[in-house]
Amino acid sequence: MDFTFTEDQLLFQESVRDFLMNEITPERIRASWETETGRSPELWAQLAELGLTGLTVPEAHGGLGMSELDFVLLAQECGYVALPEPLVNTVLVAVPLLQAMGGELAELWLPKVAAGEARVVAGIEQNMLAEDAHVADLVLWYTDGKWFALTPEQMTLQFNESVDPSRKLFSLTVNDGVAAVATGDEASTLLEATRNRGALGAAAQALGLAQRMIDISVQYTSERQQFGQAIGAFQAVKHHMANVAVRLEYAKAPVHRAAYAIAGGEEIASHAVSQAKLVACEAASLAAKNCIQVHGAMGYTWEVDLHIFMKKAWALANTWGDAAFHKERVAQHIFAEGAALGADGTFG
Repeated sequence: MDFTFTEDQLLFQESVRDFLMNEITPERIRASWETETGRSPELWAQLAELGLTGLTVPEAHGGLGMSELDFVLLAQECGYVALPEPLVNTVLVAVPLLQAMGGELAELWLPKVAAGEARVVAGIEQNMLAEDAHVADLVLWYTDGKWFALTPEQMTLQFNESVDPSRKLFSLTVNDGVAAVATGDEASTLLEATRNRGALGAAAQALGLAQRMIDISVQYTSERQQFGQAIGAFQAVKHHMANVAVRLEYAKAPVHRAAYAIAGGEEIASHAVSQAKLVACEAASLAAKNCIQVHGAMGYTWEVDLHIFMKKAWALANTWGDAAFHKERVAQHIFAEGAALGADGTFG
């Protein structure tokens, strides 16, 4: 299996990285915390202009018709800048869900998403809270074995605080009289696919977050002086950062493998995604722990930008299935009779 990304995919990643690094600064993120919604319509319009909102929308509906494998590198870049906007949810989760639901719902909303005229997000009751429901024109919500497609007047929201100030979370109640759009086996099938894509998005962002925390800490330890030299020269500090870098490097292949499995509709997609989310979130959690330690007392202050990325990593770890849920899925696979284990079973 060839895991080499194409030249076009890498060039697209580079152009998106340059845009996000210029536009999504820590200062802009902090400023968004003080706004009413925490979101920027102007930024969403810019993302749409780049073609990002329509990346997975079929060409027939005005999109680019690309796959999860095309988007996974971009999701990493969204994590690297801790993008507050729900781009990953919309492109990687909500759009494929709309496609699977099909019918008039897809015909109406997919062109609007591609054009940047509507924000559509997806959520499941396992997450307990709906993210970005306050700015969404349509929320695809799973609860009590049913899928609902909710416009603002069809749901009641109550704001809930998050450890990450950039996340806007709401308890969601479906208003009386709203009909479900999918039930029974169809709803269960949609749930599995949606949860997999959500977990993949969280894993990809975790990779970007871990890399950003490493970069912030390397810069800090290169500038911070102690005993007449930069603290980054001390062996103990080097070991902290090296341990994170190794964990991060080994997490990349499973995440890319999971994207390949989802894009190809492979049977191993579910446990491949669970493995990816586990290793990626573990790398991000270790990055948060070690990076705050090498910052010393400064790492605990609100003013240090490390907090932006550390808290987002903590939040993603328990979204779209926590560690216990994903470990159970991996365990069911590896302990099954006749399971194909080892590198060949994973990447063959």
